[in-house]
Amino acid sequence: MSHSQNDEQDDLQKYLEEKTKQAQEQQEEKESQPLSAYDACVLKESAKIHELMAQAQGKTPDSSIDE
Repeated sequence: MSHSQNDEQDDLQKYLEEKTKQAQEQQEEKESQPLSAYDACVLKESAKIHELMAQAQGKTPDSSIDE
């Protein structure tokens, strides 16, 4: 790689690290705030959906549909 490509790659790496750091900080701020009733409901329903999808795909032992 040429010197300019190394510089671009370093700049990109620094940019991505900064964005990751910002995203983590935003997530920490969200986690420190209590969930609204709506957000809690959405997370609960999302978890149910993921569980049902896993069962339908046969990824859990509870997925005996033939019963």
